[in-house]
Amino acid sequence: MEDIIRKQKQFKHPIARVWEAISVADQISTWFIQADFKAEVGYHYTFTHQGTKITGEVLIASPVHELVYTWMVSGTETVTTVRWILAEYENGTILTLEHSGISGYPATMAVTMFENFNNGWHSCVENLEKHLAGMN
Repeated sequence: MEDIIRKQKQFKHPIARVWEAISVADQISTWFIQADFKAEVGYHYTFTHQGTKITGEVLIASPVHELVYTWMVSGTETVTTVRWILAEYENGTILTLEHSGISGYPATMAVTMFENFNNGWHSCVENLEKHLAGMN
C-alpha cells in the first residue's frame, strides 16, 4: 500500500497569500474545516468537521515555505503527518501537500483511510484555489 498522498497545485497568487490561507485559523476555517490553529511549533491544534475532531501538534512552521503537523482523527490511535511546502515561481506559488503515515492504520482501515484522505485532500486543494480566487 502506498503511504504518501501527494497533491501539487500552481496558484497565481503570491506565496505570502497562500501561506496565510494554510496557516491562519480564520482562513483555514473558511476553505477547509473549523480550525483552532496557530502556525507555531509545539501548538496543539484542533480541526472540527461534522462531529469529527482532528488533533495534532505543529512540528515545523517555517513561514512562508513549510508547515508540518501531526494528524490524528478522533476515535483512532494512529498519528499521521501533513506537510505543506510552498515555492515561488514567476507567476505565483507552487503548493505541494503530502499526507504520510497512513499505513500505520490497521490493515483494512488503512485502505479506507487512504481513499478518504486522498479524495478529501483533492477537494481541499480545489477549495483552497476557490478561496484564493475570492470565490469563498
